[in-house]
Amino acid sequence: MTDDKQKFQQLLAKVAEIKKSGTFDLSLEEDLSIAVMNLISLEEHFFFSAEKTGKGEYFDLLQQTREIRKSLLAKMIPVHEGETWCISKHLLATTMRLMEVATKYQTDKKAKEAKETFDQAYKVYSLFWAIRLKLIHLNQVKAKDLAPATTVEDLVNQLIDCCQE
Repeated sequence: MTDDKQKFQQLLAKVAEIKKSGTFDLSLEEDLSIAVMNLISLEEHFFFSAEKTGKGEYFDLLQQTREIRKSLLAKMIPVHEGETWCISKHLLATTMRLMEVATKYQTDKKAKEAKETFDQAYKVYSLFWAIRLKLIHLNQVKAKDLAPATTVEDLVNQLIDCCQE
C-alpha cells in the first residue's frame, strides 16, 4: 500500500472511531462553534463602534465579549499545540465573514458569486472541524494526503449531521 493510501486509510479509521465512540456531542459542538463565530463578529463590531463613535464603553463591551468567546472556545480546543488555538479562532472568523459576504451576494442577486463564497465558507469550516477532531494535523493539510475523490469536507460531512440528536 502506498504511503498516501495508508494515510487516507488511517484518516477513514479515525472518522469511523469518532462516530462509533460517541465521544463528541457534535450537534452541541456545532452550535458552540456558531456561537464563537458570532462572538468574534461582536468583538469586531464593538471595535469599530468604539473607533467610529469615540466611546470607550464599546471597548469594555469588546473585552467582556472576548472573555466569553475565550471560555467557549476553550471548551472546544482544550489542549492545543503550536498555534491551533489561534488557527481555530481565525478559521471560525473566516467562515463567518465568508457567510456574510455570500449572503450579501445573494441579496444582490449574484447567485454564482454567492454559491462560490458559500462553498469557500464550508471548506474553511470543514478544515476547522478536521483540526478540531484531530482528523488531520496541521502538517497534513495538503491535497496529496487525501484520496482524489475525497475532501476534508466529505469526511466532516460523514461526522456532523446537525439533525441527529
